[in-house]
Amino acid sequence: MRPNAVRTRLASGEIVVNGWLSIGSGYSAEGVGHSGVHSVTVDLQHGMFDTGQAIQMLQAISATPATPLVRVPSNDAAQIMHLLDAGAYGIICPMISTPEDAAALVAACRYPPTGKRSFGPSRGMLFGGPDYVAEADATVMAIPMIETAEGVDRIEEILDIEGIDMIYLGPNDMAFALDGHVGHPRPKSEVALAHVREAATRRGVPVGIFCASGQEARARAAQGFRLVTPGNDFAHLTRSLRDAVRITLQKATAASAHVSGNGY
Repeated sequence: MRPNAVRTRLASGEIVVNGWLSIGSGYSAEGVGHSGVHSVTVDLQHGMFDTGQAIQMLQAISATPATPLVRVPSNDAAQIMHLLDAGAYGIICPMISTPEDAAALVAACRYPPTGKRSFGPSRGMLFGGPDYVAEADATVMAIPMIETAEGVDRIEEILDIEGIDMIYLGPNDMAFALDGHVGHPRPKSEVALAHVREAATRRGVPVGIFCASGQEARARAAQGFRLVTPGNDFAHLTRSLRDAVRITLQKATAASAHVSGNGY
């Protein structure tokens, strides 16, 4: 079966840089996959596209070195199985707050007798290889997303669930839940993030986190986060364009002033 770069990098002690897609475009997905990231997450929870577009994006990622992941909208077993069949190598599931939530996610990601995933690998086999069914349970990742106060409080119980491959943290929803806003500073949610990271690390479970920028991602990696997402595609696109506009207008103003000054 085609290797999962997230698993192999984590096993060798390396940091995983994860791209994040909110724009429904195969072209954009392919470009992000070739950017040097190790994995790319197709975001069906907050991304502006549907499942059909998500499958096209997974196909585009397949043409790149990056490993395809999907964040699902909710802990819906049928949708999780469908996206695994479509070729996702990992499922990030939001709002996991209880061990029962985590157990349901793991069961949807594993074939019997370990789990409850229905047989029908479809594009998963096309992407992964002819031994997909035999190797999928050891390759596909079940990744609960912890972003609620209850999830933080019950993290030890959640980590007791066998088959969790990584914990992913949602700092903004956690800030809403614990600090009451998504602005800064966020003292309560920062303590919670550290608590979850430390609990998972003690169990040998790697922890990932969404970040606003490359600078934040580097800082989070230094804190001990093993997978970091340095912002999503839309944020990078608009930030880059704003910078280009600012630089262009600055130069135009300076050049205009210089020409005007030479005229007198």
